[in-house]
Amino acid sequence: MKGETNSSNGWNQTPPKEKPRLWVVSEIYYPEEISTGYYLTNIAEGLAENYNVKAICGQPNYASRGIRAARRETRNNVEIFRVTSTTLDKNVIPYRLLNMITLSISMLIFAIRRFTANDRVLVVTAPPSLPFISALACLVKRSNYTLLLHDCYPEVLIAVGKLKPNSLLSKLVNLLNNWLYKHASKIIVVGRDMNELLKNKTNGLNIPIVFIPNWADLESIHPTPRDENAMLSDLGIANKFVFMYAGNIGHPTDVESIIECADRLQGTVDLHFVFIGSGAKSTWLSDQVKRRRLENVSVLGQRPRNEQIVFLNACDVGLVSLVKNMWGTAMPSRTYNILAAGKPILALTDHGSELARVIEEECVGWYTRPGDVDELQAKVLEIYEHRDTLREMGKRARAAAMNKYSRASAIARYAREFDPATL
Repeated sequence: MKGETNSSNGWNQTPPKEKPRLWVVSEIYYPEEISTGYYLTNIAEGLAENYNVKAICGQPNYASRGIRAARRETRNNVEIFRVTSTTLDKNVIPYRLLNMITLSISMLIFAIRRFTANDRVLVVTAPPSLPFISALACLVKRSNYTLLLHDCYPEVLIAVGKLKPNSLLSKLVNLLNNWLYKHASKIIVVGRDMNELLKNKTNGLNIPIVFIPNWADLESIHPTPRDENAMLSDLGIANKFVFMYAGNIGHPTDVESIIECADRLQGTVDLHFVFIGSGAKSTWLSDQVKRRRLENVSVLGQRPRNEQIVFLNACDVGLVSLVKNMWGTAMPSRTYNILAAGKPILALTDHGSELARVIEEECVGWYTRPGDVDELQAKVLEIYEHRDTLREMGKRARAAAMNKYSRASAIARYAREFDPATL
């Protein structure tokens, strides 16, 4: 019939609409499983149903360092491009800078060659040069970029003592940030305190700022019986009350207060502290444990992500620790996996931080001021004395992870933010 567009042989059928193209730009991506790699890989793959997703990243140089991944491959409907750069030891500052420079140059060249007009780009703030080279490529090729802020600069560098607040370099970073924010389609932050900080920093620029928290790995982490935990048995601390720090032991971590607290509590009560992870302060940590002969502290180094269900259940209370003045600069993603394991949290964090808000809102723990060892020691003893209340806190922690901090809810929010109507 005249005007008919469908027929049994398929003639004149309307071709399927081409998916919009989305580039995910991150130094760290699969097979890396550390925090940034895990989250960016999941975001990319979660959006691949509705978008033609392509990822640009570097070669593994963190937990998976030494693995040589394919320069180009497709995984879970995401096409991955790995650019060439140096992969020197990131814990040596000159080498880390060289890695950042070579990665940035390679990514800039690749992006200018591959981006096209109206492409969408999601770029994470690690390393700090990455958003700038992505923005430059987007401006050249008339693409749209969205910033995903896991850290805020120069505030992080100021908090860890690497920059002075009113130094020339701090002012230069703020000036560059102003340019970066001004041309962004949108900014996504992982904390409400970060949202408030960014609103002040972007005042007058009229840039949409969206809060999307990271999530718990509910697929692989859940509470398990304490008396069946292999790590507690292996360490010989099954009869101890255990506080555990598991994550990056970097400059933003107030590990000094925890060690001083552990030193003061040697032999006073049946307590034990466990550290799992690596980072800039891990050598200092190990040296302090040996020098002070801290028999109530175990330092274990990095563990694979697939062992989280074991080590996160090898404690009574999870520790999350930040140095002071980190308000608005970062939200430790390990928080959500501690919740998934059904463990209460003791945090060292500024009042009003995203971490403090989660603890207060969900009634899942306590927090003390970073650097205040007296307050931390008193809180540790208080927790031990009232340890019979932890079971209910653990139940609330697990419920919060399932109801508020799931991967599905986070990906759904990312999908809404990349809908054409919101850009």
